[in-house]
Amino acid sequence: MSKTTKIVMALCTVAFVAACNRQPEPEPVAAPAPVVAEPTFTGKYR
Repeated sequence: MSKTTKIVMALCTVAFVAACNRQPEPEPVAAPAPVVAEPTFTGKYR
């Protein structure tokens, strides 16, 4: 094989490996729950 063919094949291989490389997914950050006042007990029928 000629030198040019080897270079082209090497570049194609590098491009293929780079395209198949998986990027790490960012971990989801959960938002804190909103602060809510607790309901007060007003009796059973109120």
